[in-house]
Amino acid sequence: MTGPTLPAWLAPLPRRLEEFALRYAWLIVAINVVGTAFGFWYYRFQFAGTPAVMWPWVPDSPLATLFIALSLALWKLDRQSELVDMLAFFGNIKLGLWTPFVLVAFREAFLAGTAPPMYAFLLVSHLGMVAQAFLIQRYSDFSISAIAAALVWYSVDLTVDYFVPVLGGPHHTTLPYAEPAAVALAGNTTAFLVAAWGATLLTVWITFLALATRAKKATTRASRSAPR
Repeated sequence: MTGPTLPAWLAPLPRRLEEFALRYAWLIVAINVVGTAFGFWYYRFQFAGTPAVMWPWVPDSPLATLFIALSLALWKLDRQSELVDMLAFFGNIKLGLWTPFVLVAFREAFLAGTAPPMYAFLLVSHLGMVAQAFLIQRYSDFSISAIAAALVWYSVDLTVDYFVPVLGGPHHTTLPYAEPAAVALAGNTTAFLVAAWGATLLTVWITFLALATRAKKATTRASRSAPR
């Protein structure tokens, strides 16, 4: 398998698990394609209430799983795209952690309208998105231009989701409240603000992960090519 060994704080997947997953990359691609189709179906009601021009900013998790399906498929076909890799890396970690975060933070509200098996499925499947994102570290170079492009994409997504409504209200994943901005949790904090700050901090942290991965890969390559 390709790719240098990265420190555990940066690349938490065990090496053997990475190799096993990459050996069966086409199966992971298929699972993500099915997950993408399910995700678009899951968002059908939100699509119905959103202007068509804003649809690309609605299905965050399904787009993330589509990106990683494309990333792995292109890698297997030797037609790798750094841009797709970084969109997949950012998206799967961000949505893979943000969704469990809000599911746990607003557990009672979610369970009031979501069957426990579906709740458990959403929790576990999104954590799986985080794990598969780290596979990208094995075969992608994490170029600055691709990191910058992914950061722009997810910054715009963050902006229209929470901070600058475009063509109607915010376009974030629906929270289990009729008016999330009006639901006070503690003091002046609302469910909307908790979700927004969670997404914002995750975007910052993932940018650090991507840049740190690039730096470690460059250091490893330089040490291997240095004369002995």
